[in-house]
Amino acid sequence: MNATPPDGSSGSTGSSVPSQDRPSGTDGNDAPEGTGRSGESGTSATPHGPAASGGPDSTSTGPGPGMSRSPGNGTTDAPGTPGGPGGPEPGSGPGDGPSTAGASKGASASRGRAAAAAAEEGVRFALGTLTVLPVRVERWDREAARRGMEWAPLAGLLVGGAAAFVGLLALMSGVSSLPAAVLSVAVPAVLTRGLHLDGLADVADGLGSAKPADGALRVMKQPDIGPFGVVTLVLVLLAQVAVLDELYGQVGWAQGALGVMVAAVTARCAITLAARSGVPAARGEGLGAVVAGTVPVRAAALVAASLAVAATLLGAFVYWGDALHGAVTCLLAVLIGLTAAELLLQHCRRRFGGVTGDVFGALSETATTAALLAFALG
Repeated sequence: MNATPPDGSSGSTGSSVPSQDRPSGTDGNDAPEGTGRSGESGTSATPHGPAASGGPDSTSTGPGPGMSRSPGNGTTDAPGTPGGPGGPEPGSGPGDGPSTAGASKGASASRGRAAAAAAEEGVRFALGTLTVLPVRVERWDREAARRGMEWAPLAGLLVGGAAAFVGLLALMSGVSSLPAAVLSVAVPAVLTRGLHLDGLADVADGLGSAKPADGALRVMKQPDIGPFGVVTLVLVLLAQVAVLDELYGQVGWAQGALGVMVAAVTARCAITLAARSGVPAARGEGLGAVVAGTVPVRAAALVAASLAVAATLLGAFVYWGDALHGAVTCLLAVLIGLTAAELLLQHCRRRFGGVTGDVFGALSETATTAALLAFALG
């Protein structure tokens, strides 16, 4: 604001430059820096009369406090003002905090929704391909297959939980341990449409044919089951029933139910490991071609490690009278089941050149049987 004393003086030690002393053709905006200012107060004098009314002899009005005149470029920010030298940067004032925090929260919420959608997609793919549950699979590509294979152990948890529940329900109804074991083995076959058992039989026929890869794959695609497949199915199912009969009848119903669930989850974890990067598909079509090599090695290892930790803790809880024994038993069951499946996987890679849907089913049943046998040995 400009100060004007009542007597018409400038109120400063210096005097304003008369209009006739300015070069012709210039106005107040083109006056040299310092012209038209008062002394140290930073205000300009405004005399009464024609000059004060904006006439031709008016002096230029100096910039207000905190502003400086830049020749030919209008006004610029003085030091200490926002955007000026030494002042705060635009957008960094206190008033910008809420908007920045709101944007951050919005980004976090968006990422959370994307992660939830990806998880739902993976669960749908896992349940839709590994169980008979009426789950709609909306995407059938390798990205969806990767998520689905990472969530495969969840399908095993649901199948194993249902099998354990039916077995315990049979025991509570008064039946002996053998029929309860048969029911616990039958439930996974029903909930998987028998596809894993069918894959086991087909792989046994292919391996037993002693033909090259192409010939063995043709044998596996045939609708009938050969002698190798029949014998393998009978032995595997007998082994599973025998182990559960022993667990239900001699060890305890809780330990038997635990064995069913751990074996089922281990079987699906073997599928996750078989779908890791670096494991090729033996054919160019089918489920094996869609899921083969989709799971990163680090993600597959993380799933397996998580299963081992969870099984160890659950074993210590269920075997509450001997927590160490229970923890070791469950850990060994997981390790033995996954090791047996990995050995079969490597053999199938050498014989068939990769994996197929039948190979995934065979790996699942192999891991189930090996894990249950570990419980029997424990």
